[in-house]
Amino acid sequence: MTTVKLGTRASTLAMTQSTTIADWLRSKHGVEVELVQISTEGDRSTEPLAGMGGQGVFVAALREALISGQIDVAVHSLKDLPTAQDERLVIAAIPSRVDPRDCLVARDGMTLGELPQGARVGTGSPRREAQLNALGLGVEVVPIRGNVDTRLAKVASGDYDAVLLARAGLLRLGRADEATELIDPLQMLPAPGQGALACECRADDVATIHLLDGLDDIDTRVAVTAERSLLAALEAGCSAPVGALAEVASGDDGDELWLRAVVGDLSGSPTIRLSATGLPSEAAAVGERLAAEMLAEGADTLVAVASPTPGR
Repeated sequence: MTTVKLGTRASTLAMTQSTTIADWLRSKHGVEVELVQISTEGDRSTEPLAGMGGQGVFVAALREALISGQIDVAVHSLKDLPTAQDERLVIAAIPSRVDPRDCLVARDGMTLGELPQGARVGTGSPRREAQLNALGLGVEVVPIRGNVDTRLAKVASGDYDAVLLARAGLLRLGRADEATELIDPLQMLPAPGQGALACECRADDVATIHLLDGLDDIDTRVAVTAERSLLAALEAGCSAPVGALAEVASGDDGDELWLRAVVGDLSGSPTIRLSATGLPSEAAAVGERLAAEMLAEGADTLVAVASPTPGR
């Protein structure tokens, strides 16, 4: 019987995500799946991500394991995956996306609007920091790193009044009820690709690519293609406060793609927020077009200030 070696980070969330993919492969194809834990630079370091060279710190070791043949599939959180394509690899499947919104976990069940002046809100994301400051709530943004348990513990202990997290992570861990508020994308757009997973394989591994065929969700792939195309065109790295969310919706003449994006300053001002529409078949072009409009409004200046080393 075929054994598929599936590479994953060792965190509880990563293992939960990878186990979902492993279970699908077992039930769909009857193959054996071995989970192979890979330690990444992002897992080993406590430095802020922006100072470590960007999102690739969570995927480089997994990609190296793929290329060397140590594993057959790498499961990534798509928002961690660099937009620059490695020709030796291919994203064979992007499963149906989980809720991409951010959420708040606050003491005493509070929402953002109920937080007192000076409340300490933890986040390690420049994107969240910029958009939170743009709301003008008078809260103090404080840095935080670590897994979901570590972050929630900061609230439980009283060190922080609240933390901002991706709702997808709480959903996958069965802890969604711990969120005290789901953040409307009108207030805070998520990271490009947030809530989606990517199953990456070697480009020449036809057998494994075929095994993952039925796992791909076309609407999710279209949406994240638009979001990541915008991010690439902005030449924005992990330290740039860029949010984007695309959705496929039914229109009068068939399905339409809607893309919203924001580029902000960490202080909350200025902020550039624009949107674009197009055909799902033109997802990459929609992202590039919206990026061009944002660059014309001065997004390049905001990206350059926030990200001294552009690119991914």
